[in-house]
Parts: sequence; structure tokens; C-alpha cells
Amino acid sequence: MNKIEKTFNKLKALNKKAFIPYIMAGDPSVERTKELVLVLEECGADIIELGVPFTDPLADGPTIQRAAERALKAGVTLKDVLALVSDLRTKTRVPLVLMTYYNPVFKYGEDRFVKDAKDAGVDGVIIPDLPPDEAGGLIKTAKKAGLATIFLLAPTSTQDRIKKVAVASRGFIYYVSMTGITGSQILLDGSIEKSINNIRRITDKPVAVGFGISTAEQARAISGISDGVIVGSAIVRKIHEAPEGLKDFILKLREAVR
Repeated sequence: MNKIEKTFNKLKALNKKAFIPYIMAGDPSVERTKELVLVLEECGADIIELGVPFTDPLADGPTIQRAAERALKAGVTLKDVLALVSDLRTKTRVPLVLMTYYNPVFKYGEDRFVKDAKDAGVDGVIIPDLPPDEAGGLIKTAKKAGLATIFLLAPTSTQDRIKKVAVASRGFIYYVSMTGITGSQILLDGSIEKSINNIRRITDKPVAVGFGISTAEQARAISGISDGVIVGSAIVRKIHEAPEGLKDFILKLREAVR
């Protein structure tokens, strides 16, 4: 069983939900990213997502786009992110998920990427622009290696798409709370709960919700209807604009999720 699946099983047995923070690898530097991962773990992160900087991040809002730009200007590549994970594995065992676009994986080579990611200590991968219909080779190779493939569902997902994602996903299913980009404002009007209930009629795999969650109050509300809460843009913004308040902000989110 993958480490991500073990984490969700453990939390479920304790009637708790997963807190999943996201940061951009290499922003503001690789060394600082290492420090931030350890801070997030110290503050109680159950799983940590590491963004891989890319020049055309279509699903990301301005906050994460700017973080990617800063990392790219510093020369950070997919290879550097894998080396970062490898180094982190001497200090932490927290499950780590890479969130990357397909282009860097394609250039790197799918099979080589899966092997090197697993060897480095990566536990799962999210590729927003690679639907399960087109990911057959990657899914097969990743499953054999024990690397979780995490796919996305959205409010517009059809029943057919939900079934495909449910079959293809390992670790958890990433539910995008809105149609749009990261950093947008989440709408707590009951529609997310309805969508998650619909997904749960098809699969018992964990469902974590991301996009638009920026406050402890929102995190608390989402934790009540999902298996995990993903917070990205709000944390990335805090790292860049108000780093002195980061730890307190993370602890409040963590408390709200649990």
C-alpha cells in the first residue's frame, strides 16, 4: 500500500481529516523549500504537495504563477526538484506529492520520471493537464513502481469522467472546488458537498478538496465534507509577503482541519 493511502487509512481510523499544504519548489530557493517542508511537517501537515515550476501553468492563478516564475528565474528544473526530494528524505518521511504539468514529464521521459521520482522518495504525482484517458502508460508504470497517480475532478465532471478518475487514481482523488484557477474565491453553498457525495456513490477512495481555500474557517467547512483539505495560494502568498506569520497561519489551518 502506498504511503499516501496508509496516511488516509490511519486518519480515517482516528476520525480525522488530512491537511495537505502546497508550496512551489524553488520559491524563493531550493534551500528555503527544504526548510519550509520541515516547518509544514512540524506544524502537522499530513501530506505535502510540491509544485514543479513551469512556464505555462494553465490551472494556476497569479500567486502560484509568480512563484513559478521566481523559481524558474533561479534556474530550478524538474531534476532539481527530484534532487530536493531525495535530500529531504534524509530528514523527513512525510508523504510528498509532486504537482507538475505534463510538458516537463514528457521532456524528461515518462518511464525515467517514474523511476527517478520513486527512487528520490516521491509518493505521488498530480498532472492537471493529463487526463486519465491519455495517461495509460504513466498509470501502468507508476502503479508498478508504487507511485500514486492522483487525478482531478471538477464541478463540471460527468459521471463517465468520475468513473474513469476513480479507477485511475491512487492515493486520493483531487476535487477542484470550482471551474477556474487556483487562488479564486471558494463558494460554500452546498454544491461541493453535493458533488463529493456523488463521487462517493461511485468510489470509496479518499477525496481531498483544493482551489480557493484561504482561511481557517473555509478549511474547517471543507474538512466537514471531505477526506482532506488542500491549501496552496494562501500559503504561497504568506511565504512571499508575510513570512513572519507563516507558522501561526499554518497552525490555524491545521487546527481547523482536524
